[in-house]
Amino acid sequence: MFDLTDKKIWVAGENGMVGRAITRRLANERCTIISPDVRIDLRDQVATFAWMAANPVDLIFLAAAKVGGIAANNDRPGEFLYDNLMIETNVIEGARRTGVAKLVFLGSSCIFPKMAPQPMAEDALLTGPLEPTNQWYAIAKIAGLKLCEAYRRQYGCDFISAQPTNLYGPFDNFDLESSHVLPALMRKAHEAKLAGADTLPVWGSGTPLREFLHVDDLADALVFLARTYSDDEFVNIGTGDEVSIADLAHLVAQAVGFQGKIAFDATRPDGTPRKLVDTAKLNGLGWTPSVPLNDGISEVYSWFLENGANIRSQRAA
Repeated sequence: MFDLTDKKIWVAGENGMVGRAITRRLANERCTIISPDVRIDLRDQVATFAWMAANPVDLIFLAAAKVGGIAANNDRPGEFLYDNLMIETNVIEGARRTGVAKLVFLGSSCIFPKMAPQPMAEDALLTGPLEPTNQWYAIAKIAGLKLCEAYRRQYGCDFISAQPTNLYGPFDNFDLESSHVLPALMRKAHEAKLAGADTLPVWGSGTPLREFLHVDDLADALVFLARTYSDDEFVNIGTGDEVSIADLAHLVAQAVGFQGKIAFDATRPDGTPRKLVDTAKLNGLGWTPSVPLNDGISEVYSWFLENGANIRSQRAA
């Protein structure tokens, strides 16, 4: 057990959707959140090491990353590979140098092979080719997982990794050029409703299956793992449920109140055909999610309406 009481904790990427959720969750703990007074470019090794040396902490949640959907990954592969490699290696090495007692690194479900057996268990990693449309981000995340594993073996660092499925929640990225499927659908449906449009265009065939986890459930799972887990292998975090993109589009349209037709553009890429993580390991440790997808989508749309004027692309790095 890793007791959070009186611990100093840094949530790297505290301004992103995941970082904010972790911070909200830690408000229920008797711990102290340590954050930079000014924004640090975590790709800058000198600046990152200097801040970490001057602000020692007991626990780091490494949620900082450059993130985006299929279009962003396709258009900017160099950025997604370089930026994420630099962010994670600087923070992980900085944690080793400053003697951080525990670090929790976040992976991504795109680390699994494109045609991995479903649901995807942790041991499916590196058993086949990656999905080409997001392989750059995936390779960076795999490197982070392996770096934590390597530091455990060589240096005895209590660094663990967690691998969440597709996430959504308040403070998501609703920018249509770089967002993931659920927030993109929500914004498009909202704008279609306001415009009185008859049709909502959706990329792809609508047939791929995806799993979605509310970011507050993720934050709760990460705190749970920080307390209870210490081992080489990463841990999947998900719901165990999946939905087709077509059904997701209808759920979002219903929550938004768009009543027109949903039109799928099969000339656009689908990405991985199915992506469901095996959560048997996490469930066996004693954690399960609590936010149903229908409720979560409605909640996020309410947040979207309240914060529409301030919505912008969130960059956790």
